[in-house]
Amino acid sequence: MIKTKVITIASVSGGGKTAVTEELRKRLSTSEALYFDKYDFEGAPDDLVKWVEDGPDYNQWNLEPLKADLESFLEREEPPAYIIIDYPFSYKNDKLKEFIDLSIYIDTPLDIAMARRILRDHPKTTSIEINDELNYYLKFGRGAYLEMGNAIKPNSDCIVDGTLKIVDIVDAILHKIETL
Repeated sequence: MIKTKVITIASVSGGGKTAVTEELRKRLSTSEALYFDKYDFEGAPDDLVKWVEDGPDYNQWNLEPLKADLESFLEREEPPAYIIIDYPFSYKNDKLKEFIDLSIYIDTPLDIAMARRILRDHPKTTSIEINDELNYYLKFGRGAYLEMGNAIKPNSDCIVDGTLKIVDIVDAILHKIETL
């Protein structure tokens, strides 16, 4: 029996994690996917900006619900060959790091990530609201984005250019998976 490979996909918000996870899931036969944003974690910081400013403790996040779902996939009579997790922390949380076989970081320039996030999250927003969003990012939120590049990127096994098309990012990841 082949051991299930657990692959995490990290990036800043708007960096392409979900799109890459979904495409990777389609292209890897017998795979499952989990999405960090679908969970409500106890103990998660209420204020991410303050959490980053205070020196982020990635173990503050109680990832038990995500871990339980991961374990349920692994405990199946016929587990999937791959489990892909749209997950921003790479190896930084002790509850999940022991399961990870490959951590991918999508290195997306911050301007592209911000533009994608605004288009995704605010499709019918007024220019005043977008202006407020951008001002908040510049005054407070940018530090959280920079934290990803400073802490998560170097903690990953593979870094992929986030300016590439999704299909090309997935091709690069598939090539890396072949070496596992």
